[in-house]
Amino acid sequence: MLKRERYLERIRPFFGSDLIKVITGIRRCGKSVMLELIKQELAETGVSQGQLISMNFEDMGYSHLLTAKELHDEIVQRASTIQGKVYLFFDEIQEVKSWEKCLNSLRVKLDCDIYITGSNANLLSGELATYLAGRYVEFVIYPFSFEECFKIHKIIAPDTGINDVFKNYIMYGGLPKLAEFRYKDASCRQYLRDIYYSVQFKDVIQRNHLRDGDLLQRIMGYIMANAGTIFSATSLSKFLKSQHRTVAPETIINYVRCCCDAYLCHQVKREDLQGKQILAMNEKYYLTDHGIRETIFGTNTRDIHLVLENIVYLEMIRRGYEVTFAKAGTKEIDFVGRKSGQQIYIQVCYLLSSPETVAREFGVYETIKDNYPKYVLSLDEFDFSRDGIQHVNIRDFLLSTEW
Repeated sequence: MLKRERYLERIRPFFGSDLIKVITGIRRCGKSVMLELIKQELAETGVSQGQLISMNFEDMGYSHLLTAKELHDEIVQRASTIQGKVYLFFDEIQEVKSWEKCLNSLRVKLDCDIYITGSNANLLSGELATYLAGRYVEFVIYPFSFEECFKIHKIIAPDTGINDVFKNYIMYGGLPKLAEFRYKDASCRQYLRDIYYSVQFKDVIQRNHLRDGDLLQRIMGYIMANAGTIFSATSLSKFLKSQHRTVAPETIINYVRCCCDAYLCHQVKREDLQGKQILAMNEKYYLTDHGIRETIFGTNTRDIHLVLENIVYLEMIRRGYEVTFAKAGTKEIDFVGRKSGQQIYIQVCYLLSSPETVAREFGVYETIKDNYPKYVLSLDEFDFSRDGIQHVNIRDFLLSTEW
């Protein structure tokens, strides 16, 4: 198991507290492994194996515990035989009906430390979540970053150079299981295809009781093709109409929201830097794992500029930035990131291949007079930095600890 320190350092301060630790993210991004890493660290502090109770509710062996009452009674009975604090680990907790009621009662009844995972961004929304209001902390886990992929390559194929690792990352993304396949093309593609359709069925269609699978496929196909491109539900509706599917924008918005909730994609809003307001019309969408795009839609290398932008966006949210894209006068800035009172601006392109490209990418910052860091990222090996704007190779930027 690769020790995912970026997440562990956020979770560690809550070890032993009565707050429920909620770990969410797309299926197979490493949530179960994160629970194992937490168990290892707890063992290092003196917690015994006998104090741990672990359940994965996708395992049929726990199919008799899928209601709040059944699970509650089982845990209380098991805990009665344990000396000291009880550590509870529940994987894919959303399979348990009214699980919030169960966990809230366990918090009150037992001396316990609770960790749960789920595959939906709205795991803690809705009426039942009021039972846990103010009693949990949430951590979102993402597929491997480029840095993590680089580390795993050094374990499974130590002679692989950074350029080849990055090529693999562009093609296959960062789902951790791919390392077991040694990034073999056929195995990676089959696995990514199966994950995609599993998420679509279990976390989008089944969870939200959607009936039109064909519409869902078309919407996700459009998002994949246009990752990082500004569009609206109305423009998507017009596109579907050209394919002889008449769909109201409201229906499209609902389907897209369900896809975002299942962590298939992320919505990024636009802001007006001069007016300091979020603009309601037109958003961008990025994929949680661009490897799925290559497998389902294809041509990551052909659309390299879109994929690089997707990679940078995911790295920003991994590092805890709140991200928008910005309108500055008549020009668009790819990303504005904010974290802990600080702010950065990022512009992403494939190559600064001509004076016109250089002028365009650096020129977006002309009207921004503040002193926050401004970056232009590309795959160029030469440094084009100028006028206080930093030009950084994308690979180096993704591996840097300075932002």
